[in-house]
Amino acid sequence: MKKEYLKIDKVIGPLIEMSDVKDVSYGEVVDIMVGDGTIKKGKVIKIDGNQVVIQVFEKTSGLSTSNATISFRDEAFELPLSRDILGRTFDGLGRPIDIGGEIYSRRKHNINGRPINPVARKYPRDFIQTGISSIDGLKTLIRGQKLPIFSGNGMPHNELAIQIVQQAKLGEGIDEDFAIIFAAIGVKHDDADFFKRSLIEANAMDRVVMFVNYANDPIAERINTPRCALTAAEYLAFEENMQILVVMSDITSYCEALREVSSAREEVPSRKGYPGYLYSDLASLYERAGMLKDKPGSITFLPILTMPNDDITHPIPDLTGYITEGQVVMDRELFQNNVYPPINILPSLSRLMKDGIGEGYTREDHPDLANQLFSSYSRVQDVRALAQIIGEDDLGEIDRKYMEFGREFETQFIRQDFNVNRDIATTLDLGWEILGILPKEELNRLDPALIEKYYRQKD
Repeated sequence: MKKEYLKIDKVIGPLIEMSDVKDVSYGEVVDIMVGDGTIKKGKVIKIDGNQVVIQVFEKTSGLSTSNATISFRDEAFELPLSRDILGRTFDGLGRPIDIGGEIYSRRKHNINGRPINPVARKYPRDFIQTGISSIDGLKTLIRGQKLPIFSGNGMPHNELAIQIVQQAKLGEGIDEDFAIIFAAIGVKHDDADFFKRSLIEANAMDRVVMFVNYANDPIAERINTPRCALTAAEYLAFEENMQILVVMSDITSYCEALREVSSAREEVPSRKGYPGYLYSDLASLYERAGMLKDKPGSITFLPILTMPNDDITHPIPDLTGYITEGQVVMDRELFQNNVYPPINILPSLSRLMKDGIGEGYTREDHPDLANQLFSSYSRVQDVRALAQIIGEDDLGEIDRKYMEFGREFETQFIRQDFNVNRDIATTLDLGWEILGILPKEELNRLDPALIEKYYRQKD
């Protein structure tokens, strides 16, 4: 017999405290019936003896200690899932917000996911083509990888996210089911409209599942949005055998919601007020990506986070960097110079890139070419620093060549219009074309056979 509780001890922001509660479980779903008949959803997030704390997924306005009935459902928060979710749009709790109606399925999955045995993981190998040269050529995204994008307030990370969603595909000649899960976390309404309108205009909506949490939605919903998105990704990847790319924007909004709930729970804060378990909480999201040895499907994770004050040492990017296999860093100076996408390749990194490029994956010259471009652009920074002291006119001939290379690299290779989709061959050929600015003697990271085959010096 299901018990109903008529007395609440406290309502603190999105939290409800109750006492004298028996036989409940951590994470159990709760129905909260308010006096006017509306039912709000919540879940148990703390149990201390016979006292429990409930996190309410919806707004708690109008809720008091004496006008609500609480009932525990003896089940975890689950999503009904089927292939019918493709092309659909849901809110942060997995409820449809388009005109497609409810999802009816016997298959329901716990949004907290199913732990992956590390021994069962398959090492990522094959690359995913995003159509963006600075990522495909120099920080290649590998299927099953976690590769976050570090951005800043006001920078075009939303545009970059949409461009990746529109253009991303498996390598040339690979015919497999490919779909994208896009989670917008704490976004403004006009940003959400931009996301959806862009996907519809690009005819990409039929292979995208969207989860949208607005900035004015309850913060408790925001905490569940990435978990709902990843649960849908796990279903499509490991039960429908699809290749899934998960794009989330913005993880910083998620972490700030986590901090707000932690503060309401009166937990001891850690760095900059974030809870001490921020690292393990982020890991519980990021580590849901990957590949399994006995399953053909995969989950590749591309979270986007905005660094407060462009500070890469802030707890959110700092902890994210420890968990993920690299990062793509957007640069404020490139953005101010009208370079889109403003990706700074020097602090960027893809730790799995070396295992998914080269002969049999992209092209045989890719690894050496990427190393040479990175090394040459790194030298450009030293030359620019010298030019600020003595002036560009007083630089030596080789240094002037590097200055020219740096300008061409930023304006031709990194800069790429929003609607331009470059395949990997075009990206590599463009890299060789720009290297033609430098004398052959400066190409010390390239195999002589590759220089002979691809290098053409510019006049």
